[in-house]
Amino acid sequence: MKREEKVKQTRQRIIDSAIKEYSLNGYGASSVNHICAAENISKGIIYHYFDSKDALFLTCVEECFRQLTEYIRMKIQPTENMEQLQLEKYFAARMEFFRGHPHFQRIFCESVITPPLHLREVIQVKKKDFDELNTEILDQLLESFPLRKDISKAEIIDMFHQFQDFINAQYQMTEVDTKEFEKREKMCQRALNMLLYGIIERNEANHD
Repeated sequence: MKREEKVKQTRQRIIDSAIKEYSLNGYGASSVNHICAAENISKGIIYHYFDSKDALFLTCVEECFRQLTEYIRMKIQPTENMEQLQLEKYFAARMEFFRGHPHFQRIFCESVITPPLHLREVIQVKKKDFDELNTEILDQLLESFPLRKDISKAEIIDMFHQFQDFINAQYQMTEVDTKEFEKREKMCQRALNMLLYGIIERNEANHD
């Protein structure tokens, strides 16, 4: 085996072990010793590739959002008619991803809901592509509808981010339960649905 391939495999073993550890215990209660023991890797080897627990956690965060973003892009193809079905398809893709990758649920939640304060800004950078994808999809959705003249797309996108912040504040979870996680996802979808389609029932006759 070539040295480059061995280095790549060793690094990936460390990341996989770290993802399991952070998924089980979260950032605060995680232990480099547990990561070492799970894959029979020496602490020296870990610190050869990652100079700190923070660096390893941030790599796991980056891996989570990279895979999630790639998965959603694969599932959601831009169309000329981005209507409610596409909104549902977007959230269905997110749910599918986390059902297939449950070990990423806690890393995702900690990153968007309760990030370690000293890592908050770096985490924002790590999930930048995911945030940009969300804005891109919302922008495409808004293109499908005639907007009120007194409201801009930028204002709507900003309002959705505020909706998300409000929802996140309701889920300061120390333990990530799959049912609670999916409940949060559904609440995000419902909030965006109400933002886009309104809350007042109107008769079709009044639309003319």
